[in-house]
Amino acid sequence: MIKKEKNKRKSEKYLVIGMLAGTTLGVTIGLLTDDIGLWIALGVSIGAGLGISLDSGAKKKTEK
Repeated sequence: MIKKEKNKRKSEKYLVIGMLAGTTLGVTIGLLTDDIGLWIALGVSIGAGLGISLDSGAKKKTEK
């Protein structure tokens, strides 16, 4: 049971890191292009995808 909780937290960690990176990138590009609403949404979406991708890669690496 404890192992599942640790894996869940680790999985959430990758998602949060990805979303944070995406949001930061989105805010930066949004400020530069003067369209912050669009770029924050795109940044969060791309960041979530990146986080899920990192999580999948980490799971594959630990399974080997």
